[in-house]
Amino acid sequence: MRSLNLAYEPRLDHIRCLAASMLFLFHLYHLNYLHWQPASDRPWLGLLVEGHTGVGLFFTLSGFLFMSIALHYDHLNYADFVRNRFLRIFPLFVTVYFIAISVSRDRFNAQDVLYLFFSNLGQAPTSNSFITGAAWTISVEFTFYLVFPFLGRFAKEQGVPYLLRLLALMLVFKVGAYFVTERSTHMFYSTLVGRFDQFLIGMLAAMLSARWKQQMVRYGTPLLVLAAILVVAACTAQARYASYFLPQPKQVFWIFWSFIESGCWALFICAWLAAPLRIPVWLDRALCRGGEISFSFYLLHGLVLFILHELLGELKITGRVWLDGGVLVLIAYPLVWIVANLSYQAIEKPFLTLRRRYGEGAA
Repeated sequence: MRSLNLAYEPRLDHIRCLAASMLFLFHLYHLNYLHWQPASDRPWLGLLVEGHTGVGLFFTLSGFLFMSIALHYDHLNYADFVRNRFLRIFPLFVTVYFIAISVSRDRFNAQDVLYLFFSNLGQAPTSNSFITGAAWTISVEFTFYLVFPFLGRFAKEQGVPYLLRLLALMLVFKVGAYFVTERSTHMFYSTLVGRFDQFLIGMLAAMLSARWKQQMVRYGTPLLVLAAILVVAACTAQARYASYFLPQPKQVFWIFWSFIESGCWALFICAWLAAPLRIPVWLDRALCRGGEISFSFYLLHGLVLFILHELLGELKITGRVWLDGGVLVLIAYPLVWIVANLSYQAIEKPFLTLRRRYGEGAA
């Protein structure tokens, strides 16, 4: 995704493509085969069974990207920043929202319009159907957009300790929320209390990466291997001991999970950007295109998966879940890509041309 405010970095698109693809696999396998059940006896499948970690990657990447932009400029214009963010996400989100209220028209209430700003809380219309369910993250993301110009400014003025203080406060808030909330796991999963630290960790990673740029380049490859191992290990531990799908509504592990998840992904982002990797041209182009259409891919993949599920049922060719799922991936992934590309060209791209620069002065 090319920005008017930062030099194009294709590897950021690689990561966007990875996050969207992880969530695609997560939903495909659960919808068709795993049925939203934990897999404590198969924790080595944690990256797939707990593939919702792609949301944590998206949130961490947002913090990293915007802090990188903030470090590049002396000042961010608040109005233009929010305007650009609105143009980036709301055209497609509003489209998905109207699909949601249309398919559940008989349950619509006038106050549901307010869920345009709170798609992750209460009985949001977008959460009533699998085909629009992914939209819950948009409210969390946009709330961060509203406060980021202030956070970015304060982080530049006060340095890393400012973000560390905020993270410490978030931990206190999360402990209190754990004790007061009956369904704390779901609350941590889907609200700012559980996700705001991931934006902050992304910001922190951007600051540290800029400070240690030479070291990151020198040790980029081993750090990337370490980051990949940590991501897999963290998801394995979650699948084994604290799956999101366990029947217990309160799990202490989830107080700390967003810190662990985001920390692993932050290291991965920094290492992927710094490592001197030789990526084939064809793969680089595919990943960049996947990153460019990743927002449409993310919001609309549930629609395509649900249609295929209704048409094909639970595809059982070999009787082996992973082989049958692999066949379904080969069918579904290109179809989602086609729909996402169509959505990007028809809905996203025209509005993206209306964006403005929102940074003033090179830092």
